[in-house]
Amino acid sequence: MNRKYEAMIVLDMKGKEDTVETLVSQIGREFEQSGAKLEQVDNLGKKKFPSAPNHVDSGYFVNYLFEAEPATIEKLQAKFKLKENIYQHYFQRR
Repeated sequence: MNRKYEAMIVLDMKGKEDTVETLVSQIGREFEQSGAKLEQVDNLGKKKFPSAPNHVDSGYFVNYLFEAEPATIEKLQAKFKLKENIYQHYFQRR
């Protein structure tokens, strides 16, 4: 049974050659390859962090709204932990 989810992805672009749009579309393709159906992608822009954890002072926030099986979330979390461009990721059921 598919459920609706929301994912907030924070991208660390410090020292990266790819553009934000390229990474947003790559991550969107990973959602679809994992079996999720994307409904909406919102690029919320670059925001500064109040403190600088791990020497990262800002990040690009992207919100993904999608529909997927509950097991798909675990697959996506495992994939995103390994990506160096993704600083943080949060999943929430809508």
